[in-house]
Amino acid sequence: MSRQTGAVGRSPVVRMATSDGEDAVAAARAASESVAVVRTGPTGIGESDPLVMATVDGRTAFFAGPTDAGVEDVVSTVAGGELPTDGADTVIEHEPGTETLPVPDAGSLSVGRRAVLGPCGWVDPLDPTDRPFLSAERSAEAPADAGLLGRGRGDAAADDPVATEWTTAREADGDPVVVANANEAYAEQRADRTLLWGVPMCVLDGMAAVADRVGADDAVLYLNESDVALVRHLREAVDAASEHLDLDVQLVAGPDEHRAGAPTAALEAMEGADRIEPRLQPPSPAEHGLYGRPTVVHTPRTYAQVRHAMADPDAFDPGAADPGTRLFTVTGDVAAPATVELPSASSLAAVREAVDLEGAFKMACVGDVLGGYTRDLDVRATAGSLRAADLGTGGVVELLDESRCALADAGDRATFAASENSGRCVPGREGTKQLAELLRDVYDGDLEDEKIRELGRVMRRSSNCRTGAHAPRPVTTVIESFGPEVRAHADGRCPAGSCTGEL
Repeated sequence: MSRQTGAVGRSPVVRMATSDGEDAVAAARAASESVAVVRTGPTGIGESDPLVMATVDGRTAFFAGPTDAGVEDVVSTVAGGELPTDGADTVIEHEPGTETLPVPDAGSLSVGRRAVLGPCGWVDPLDPTDRPFLSAERSAEAPADAGLLGRGRGDAAADDPVATEWTTAREADGDPVVVANANEAYAEQRADRTLLWGVPMCVLDGMAAVADRVGADDAVLYLNESDVALVRHLREAVDAASEHLDLDVQLVAGPDEHRAGAPTAALEAMEGADRIEPRLQPPSPAEHGLYGRPTVVHTPRTYAQVRHAMADPDAFDPGAADPGTRLFTVTGDVAAPATVELPSASSLAAVREAVDLEGAFKMACVGDVLGGYTRDLDVRATAGSLRAADLGTGGVVELLDESRCALADAGDRATFAASENSGRCVPGREGTKQLAELLRDVYDGDLEDEKIRELGRVMRRSSNCRTGAHAPRPVTTVIESFGPEVRAHADGRCPAGSCTGEL
């Protein structure tokens, strides 16, 4: 049966928010041809995947993880003109025709503010009529004027004002091009994938608005070659959106490598370079990027913020240090990961309410694979506050329980940096190796914490790539927050009881 479209405003309708469930969707549609059954993208909350939502006359019943037979019962009840409530997790009353997912009063979906994430799990991701395109009639002035910062490791303007990049690209020589960098090899980072699965039209709309701002006629969606299903999904989305966008969008799949997700390394991969490594800067991509053209490189998270600012300019306070919201993927020792959205005034500690920790909380690693460790998540969800706390801004919060050894966990990340750095600069190539070796020495009774700190200072100041610059952070923050535990290893004892004695 063909995909049914136009979900927004329809009632009755049954929505199935799932990352993998073609058979269940087909069975649901077969249960009754009189009921619109729409497969949406994921909500971002792993514990409720799949989530079935039945809507009748401004009331929606939520069913998390139902069986195929349970889904068929829901559809049959809706076909009879009634809202199924038996076995529902919750029932919510809302305005008929709402364009965003009605948020329950409690539970994981209630955490934070679902602004950019609002349509995820509610609209048909491949139906361009479910979300109005704004770029044809509105420019990207709102996010630029508000001081929107780039989001994520793959963004060339990460934690810096996007307007600076746009101005540079618009004024540089050559024909500008816009890139959405979504090649993320770190599986724990799910925010961009959630947006691309759930609201690709919003991301494309944001890209078109930026393209108009800088004078670009074409754009590239840069993806991870291993994510075949997402590539196929986005090819359908681009085809469906083509008549609504005055922009030529091409899909390019790059290597499934951590280094290939860095902004300038992404350009090297798209150009077909044999060796993927970051470029020396200056010039920046906005001056001399893809095939020498002025290039704006943002993550899907940034483009989604642009689109949200066009839809609701009042949500972006020009006086805020970090306008808009930030998406965080909460993972680690949890029953199921979750992607949540926090306004800048919120404490990062709110993310703990979105997941079930499998053991007693010990620490969190915040940022990405090279994030910073902390015992305390009472930090504002802004780039400035996170940096001030020596935490990363990449958008991943790994909650780790008491079974984890802080030294061993940091050592794994140091080893990762030593193997995944591009090798282009000495601080990145040799510094990461020295860092990993200094941690191995701890197991032999030799802890040189001041030497580690000094090495970290040198790497942060002089590394050409972000891998080299950020590699010291897991190590130095573990020494700062878990000094006694680290020193215990030098005495031959692992307080967590989980070390093998090797890194």
